[in-house]
Amino acid sequence: MTRTNIALLVLIAGVASLPLFGDAYALRLGTMACMYAIFALSWNIVGGFAGYPSFATAAFFGLGAYTTGILMNKGVPLTLSLLGSLVLCLLLAAALGTVLLRLRGHYFAIASLSLVEVFRELVNNATDLTGGGMGLNIPLVSGSSVLSDAMFFFYAMWGLLLITAIVVIAVSMSKLGFGLNCIRQNETASNMVGLNSTLYKAVAFGLSACFVGAAGGLYAAWVHYIDPSDVFDILYSVKPIVMALMGGLGSPLGVVCGAFVYLGLEEVVWRNYIQIHSGVLGVLIILLLLFLPHGLVSLHAGKIWRGLTGRKAKHV
Repeated sequence: MTRTNIALLVLIAGVASLPLFGDAYALRLGTMACMYAIFALSWNIVGGFAGYPSFATAAFFGLGAYTTGILMNKGVPLTLSLLGSLVLCLLLAAALGTVLLRLRGHYFAIASLSLVEVFRELVNNATDLTGGGMGLNIPLVSGSSVLSDAMFFFYAMWGLLLITAIVVIAVSMSKLGFGLNCIRQNETASNMVGLNSTLYKAVAFGLSACFVGAAGGLYAAWVHYIDPSDVFDILYSVKPIVMALMGGLGSPLGVVCGAFVYLGLEEVVWRNYIQIHSGVLGVLIILLLLFLPHGLVSLHAGKIWRGLTGRKAKHV
């Protein structure tokens, strides 16, 4: 295991100590940070490792949220509902990936973006099952107090983040990760030497969707009410890409750092510039991308590591 992967696990372990120092508000931010990190890590499998710019995150987040909500309303426990959402998103994404991932570049980006609208319309029209545009109420699952509720969902989302990180690290060190790296560099050559690129990309797309779907299910149980405009928000597809670019495309540690920094910027800007927060946040992100084109991980690998050891930084 590389130093960056060990650092990622240490960082995630450190996040688990947040309840020792924070109140319900800090726990809410911690839960959102873990959810954003799951988005970024999941997107990194297909976008960073394989080099396919997916905009389908919001589609599977919403699908997972509604699957969990529907199952819980039918009396299924939260854990089994989340598992059902994860498996459904994994299988559906893998099946769709065998078709959509035959497209490349901006063609694939547009096709993956269309999944968000397709799933949203399906939910809107299935009023008997999903409530349509009126939304879906979800039963309570945790303790009676606000603090116990916040702590329950913080640790639930943190546990999902830890599982996601372990899977992503395992993928990066496996034959699948090597194959995806080959596809990113030259897919035609990979096919010529016998690599089953269709299978590799379908598995990557499935893995990039399943944990997002489970995060959507946890989010639904956390807020107790969802509607299509909320969980199928296109920003959920854009944010993971921005996080990955901010942190360092292809690096699990980098994308998690990018997710945490993005949430921090989003929260500070929203609190201080509520009227123009979207514009201010956009300007800050552009400045970061201009001055750190390879993300925060390049700053870590280049300046910090070189300063501490006196050795040249290796390419991450």
